[in-house]
Amino acid sequence: MNISLKYGSVYRTLELPDDADVTVMQPRDLPILEDMGRALDDALDHPIGAPRLEDRPRPASVAIAVPDETRPAPLKILLPVLLDRLFRIWPDLDPASVRIVVGGGLHPAPDAAQLARILPDDLRGCTVVSHDALASPMTSFGITSRGTPVEINAAYGEAELKLVIGMIDPHQFQGMTGGAKGVAIGCASKALIQHNHSLMSNPEARVGNILDNPTRLDINEAGRMIGIDLAINVSLNPAKKAVALLAGEPVAVLEAGASFSEKVYGLPLEEPFDIVVASCGGDPKDICLYQAQKGLNLASQCAAEGGRILLLAACPQGVGDDHYLNYVRQFGSPEEQMREFEELGFRMGAHKAFLFSRTLTRFAVVVDSDMDEKSLAECHLSKGDAQATLDRWLGEFPPERKPRIAVVPSANTTYFYRPAR
Repeated sequence: MNISLKYGSVYRTLELPDDADVTVMQPRDLPILEDMGRALDDALDHPIGAPRLEDRPRPASVAIAVPDETRPAPLKILLPVLLDRLFRIWPDLDPASVRIVVGGGLHPAPDAAQLARILPDDLRGCTVVSHDALASPMTSFGITSRGTPVEINAAYGEAELKLVIGMIDPHQFQGMTGGAKGVAIGCASKALIQHNHSLMSNPEARVGNILDNPTRLDINEAGRMIGIDLAINVSLNPAKKAVALLAGEPVAVLEAGASFSEKVYGLPLEEPFDIVVASCGGDPKDICLYQAQKGLNLASQCAAEGGRILLLAACPQGVGDDHYLNYVRQFGSPEEQMREFEELGFRMGAHKAFLFSRTLTRFAVVVDSDMDEKSLAECHLSKGDAQATLDRWLGEFPPERKPRIAVVPSANTTYFYRPAR
């Protein structure tokens, strides 16, 4: 029995015994949108809970927040359609006053090469801003009811008309991405991101939950304070094909779009598995270790306590975050890191190490990656060839005890729930 899993921009094939007890935890299929450009026009014709662009006065300035390359948003299709519409509605709108703010939260600000990979060639003379959470000028909008300072890139915050293009995907502690997140995290200051993320220890801060999740509700509140006029969100299947495209008021769009992501990525789990073989879902989900952690976290949710997890994550950009790396390499073990984190509390970088450690202290984990063994070891991760690791693990079970094996092809977005009895 062969299984093919995404690894970076290619596929890796693993061989399992023909009589192995294997369950492929595959996201469901939904009909795809054949013409995303037309779908965007239709969504803008009928925005949810918000007036159409055509029914608004001409703004003096426009800001459009878009994600960096760690999110596979189809910007090369969507941005031209949106810009054409803006200039058709307001022919005298100055292109230089239309700012496309590329935000990745605390990721390094995108350079020219990264921008070329995600943005269309013709931006109609609009201004492009690479967000830097540590250095960009910020506009303050006050403090949320949960104490989060709402500080947003000034190129976005000072605009008269505020738009955001994003994706609705399952998120390990914010429930779902999308809505205001592309601004309230993507274009935010370190202080905003750090305080919002400090709420993740709440039990309701979990994948799939957007109703009473404090981290998600905090983002929604920040979005209202910022005054985001319109969110354009797309929900993609694992092949990066759109199954839904919605526009409108950010929370309304999030709630409508989340139902599509739930139908694709939310899977029932009757009984946990002895061995979990997981792929993050390929590029850009495994572009770096910082992103790949999400796949490890979600895959662990279908593993039996003390079970084994094999993660395929190419990580061509290495660790992907210096704050995390400089912090985690101080410790000799995940247990030591967790003790320090619990004593000193939440810090950015440290939180990612905590999320890794929470999995590493409960399961045996091996990562097949382009990263070298030393770099992975600094992050308390064991490097191993996927096939050799799988063969070794299978050989550790007695002949009369066949291990239950789960294969998770899209681990960064697939999540599991216990069906109601």
